[in-house]
Amino acid sequence: IEEHRGDTEEHPGTPGDTRGHRGISGDIGGHRTLPGSLFPERRRFQLCGRVLRIAEHHGPRLGPAGAVWEAALSLCRFLGEQNLELAGRRVLELGAGTGIVGIFTAMLGAEVTLTDRPPALPQLRENARRNFPGGAGEPRVRALRWGRDQHRFPPKFHLILGSDIVYDPRAFAPLLGTLRHLVVPPAQALLSARLRGGDAGASRFFRQMLPPFFRVQLLRREPEGDIEIYAVTPREGGGTPLDQGRGAQPVLGSLTGGWGGPERD
Repeated sequence: IEEHRGDTEEHPGTPGDTRGHRGISGDIGGHRTLPGSLFPERRRFQLCGRVLRIAEHHGPRLGPAGAVWEAALSLCRFLGEQNLELAGRRVLELGAGTGIVGIFTAMLGAEVTLTDRPPALPQLRENARRNFPGGAGEPRVRALRWGRDQHRFPPKFHLILGSDIVYDPRAFAPLLGTLRHLVVPPAQALLSARLRGGDAGASRFFRQMLPPFFRVQLLRREPEGDIEIYAVTPREGGGTPLDQGRGAQPVLGSLTGGWGGPERD
């Protein structure tokens, strides 16, 4: 990954853990006291041959939703490496924040809906416009507060995405309820997370809370950033697999069955 701010080339590090959870406002500590707290920080990312222009609005109003996190970049890389056939597929991103994962997925041809709590929507719209200036292929932006708004979204999506949205145990139950509503056949999900909170944190969500309702399979572990990527599929009915390209195996069939990762039961 190459990242540029103006004429200066930089390389993103791994964000810290001190900004709370993007789904809970007023509970954010340690946010950056940088010029970006008053003005957006505009950055450029090169991911799998595509250039993404992302504005980050740092400060207490958005908290973690105002920054690009390493787990989001990991999920973008993963999606880009799979040679997915996403044209025409309906994709929804939960807790989209800056929208970088959904915007990257839209560049791969998917019909994307970016969702987050209402304060993040102006940032999402700005970033969608910056990367799709002509409007064609631009992701839709809608509010979705976990546990409250999911029933406004008919479960018609093929793929649900989420990056670093498993932060705070108080948000686990509403997030689970949202996933149970959305991840029904033919939908499947890809979730990336930096593991936090020990046994009571993200590990508990993936290994204890999801398995009663979903097949959960670890697809990739990045030890340096303590980041994991999981496939989450309905336990009944299966999903319509996404194609990996001409002559290839179905993508999510391959991801959940051919990668050799452990399934969480």
